[in-house]
Amino acid sequence: METSPRDAALALRGLRKSFGTTVAVDDLDLDIPAGSMFGLVGPNGAGKTTTLSMATGLLVPDAGTVLVHGLDLWARPEQAKRLIGVLPDGLRTFDRLTGAELISYAGLLRGMDPGVVRERRDDLLAALDLASAPGVLVADYSAGMTKKIALACALVHAPRLLVLDEPFEAVDPVSAGAIRTILVRFVEAGGTVVLSSHVMALVERMCDHVAVIASGRVLAVGTLDDVRAGQDLETRFFGLLGGPGPEQELSWLRPSSA
Repeated sequence: METSPRDAALALRGLRKSFGTTVAVDDLDLDIPAGSMFGLVGPNGAGKTTTLSMATGLLVPDAGTVLVHGLDLWARPEQAKRLIGVLPDGLRTFDRLTGAELISYAGLLRGMDPGVVRERRDDLLAALDLASAPGVLVADYSAGMTKKIALACALVHAPRLLVLDEPFEAVDPVSAGAIRTILVRFVEAGGTVVLSSHVMALVERMCDHVAVIASGRVLAVGTLDDVRAGQDLETRFFGLLGGPGPEQELSWLRPSSA
């Protein structure tokens, strides 16, 4: 049975965004089932980040509607955004704070009780292996640590929907395992995760639903098995895009004797 927009954790209808003469997102429709681990994949320039930015209130669409658990994001932004935790890709943060201060700031900005913020902050620092650097400024974090502290800020208010743009980029394998565990438990508790990634194997391993987008449009969407259609996700991805697959060879690329 198909998910209706009102029953979906996130429903996008007719989203459109242009930058000058370039159409980044082209009348995109997408439903994210509640309780799913949903992967969004596509080539560079496909419109993934633009779509997720509009879906979370970071970017105003030229047209279209976003519903977060049935709430119109642009008509009722305060109510809808309380339900969302966001990890944007490449968004600047207040990096002259320590990690603990940044998490506390994120919680207090959302009006949380200071005692609850402190408790959750300490839990998140421990879970993400960041407690060993209490006095280090975020500006001095590695790329992986910065990604983890941004995830902690997205989680501190216990949202119903997590939207993560490239959450595993520049994260070491041990930290990636910790993040995966947190996200799986979040979904098992009834939450919904939407994540974009270029790593097909990661999406195939983690996600139960997936959408493939290119040129700002959805090419395929559904359960992981439906979208794979009997193939591995990478092979299916190349087939949908109609481009050269991973086995494409450069016959001229040979060691030269010159």
